[in-house]
Amino acid sequence: MSLFNNYTDEALFERVQADDQGAFTELYNRYWKRLISRAMTQLKYPQDAEDVLHDVFVSIWNRRKRIILKYSFHTYIAAILKYEIIDKLADRKKKYTDSIGEGSQSIFLDDSTRQQLEYHELQERLEASIQQLPEKCRLVFRLSREQGLKSKEIAEVLNISPKTVQNHINHALGTLRSALNNFISFLL
Repeated sequence: MSLFNNYTDEALFERVQADDQGAFTELYNRYWKRLISRAMTQLKYPQDAEDVLHDVFVSIWNRRKRIILKYSFHTYIAAILKYEIIDKLADRKKKYTDSIGEGSQSIFLDDSTRQQLEYHELQERLEASIQQLPEKCRLVFRLSREQGLKSKEIAEVLNISPKTVQNHINHALGTLRSALNNFISFLL
């Protein structure tokens, strides 16, 4: 029986902020099964899920002094997990498109191949533009467009106002629109 069994998650997190490694271990033990299951569902590969879970807990430990819980620890860790999964999927997608681009250089370029290459280049430019967005703006955009969450849901997960969510989405769309217009002008 653990010394921390009767502690709430929030009380444990307060102890973590005071550098209590035992409390951190207890939070890890409470959440790792749920988190690994959710990560596996979305990532499909055990190694990727384990990497994401590792990143989540390392991030929490490294930032423990600066983290302010507005709601529950459960809500906070769920948001971090979503963010890490999104980053892992984006990395995977980038690696895939890079390998496609490298392998297709020697292919005879007929019209359909040219269109496919332009499509992949467009995807890469879009991803690069998304990566250049501020961290919170990028997270809000990915939750909205890739995860399909509504503004109110994003606001609850990230502990920000729905208006702030909408501002982040508008900023992201404006930035991406500008970047894509430049790319399209280049193609024409």
